[in-house]
Amino acid sequence: MKRINVVGTSGSGKSHFSSRLAAKLDVPYIEMDAVFWLPNWQHRELKDFIAALEPLLEQESWVLDGNQSKTNAFKWQYVDTIVWLDYGFWHTFKQMLIRSVRRAYTKKEIWPGTGNKESFRRNFFSSDSVVLWMLRNYWKTRKKYAKLFNSPATQAINCIRLSSPRQAEQFLASAAGG
Repeated sequence: MKRINVVGTSGSGKSHFSSRLAAKLDVPYIEMDAVFWLPNWQHRELKDFIAALEPLLEQESWVLDGNQSKTNAFKWQYVDTIVWLDYGFWHTFKQMLIRSVRRAYTKKEIWPGTGNKESFRRNFFSSDSVVLWMLRNYWKTRKKYAKLFNSPATQAINCIRLSSPRQAEQFLASAAGG
């Protein structure tokens, strides 16, 4: 495992898990959202996003956190392992709610240099709500990864499905020899 992409539904804990795994393996941590999002909640166009990701993915080893399905064909040519955080709905929903309240309350900038912050209005009372996004996409995302894990596109990649936080902790404990 040298180039790992951690995927999962919104709120599954990809960033937290990925940063811990990268630290454990002593490799760079790449957060796709930090590359994707620009100031004022603008985002990079696909070609610019891929151009920004490319030099990061050409490094010898890393942990990449994020889905961004439109980049799969590109990023998975570098990936040797995909870790899917496939937690149950209620666990993921609870994590999403806690994260959304915390971010709205603290108003901390999410990705340095972007100025992007979450608010109660944005998180709970807007069409840009991450909670609403999670509710709309949880089942679609699970189905998508279940299908992808059994497709020719991922045959040459080590695919690991972690279906509980306990399994994730065991995986982290065993990474790089424990």
